[in-house]
Amino acid sequence: MKNKCSKYEELFVSTSSQEELEKHIQECEECRREYEEQQKVSSLLDEVKLYYYAKRKTRTARLRAACAIMFLMFSVISVTGWALNDDDLMDTLKYGNTLSAEDLGFPVDSDGLLMVD
Repeated sequence: MKNKCSKYEELFVSTSSQEELEKHIQECEECRREYEEQQKVSSLLDEVKLYYYAKRKTRTARLRAACAIMFLMFSVISVTGWALNDDDLMDTLKYGNTLSAEDLGFPVDSDGLLMVD
């Protein structure tokens, strides 16, 4: 039984030059077969990579859209709640200006402060 050539793996992993690897592939039939198998696997991975990244891009776009919608909903709810609790803003929207204590019929002094008996 013949020992399997392990030089392909050594050359592939090592920092040796690409030319040395190619030279060995041309000389050794076992290593050539292994190289061709790895090329097939590499091409399959390239095909899958395109599909995976396209799907990942879609997920990222959906996530961004969901975040933007949630931010808008939170902002609208917060601003609406704030506006409903702010009497000055509501007075300005309804009457065109903020109503003072004097406008509401309360007794006030010359500074516009409520007079207390």
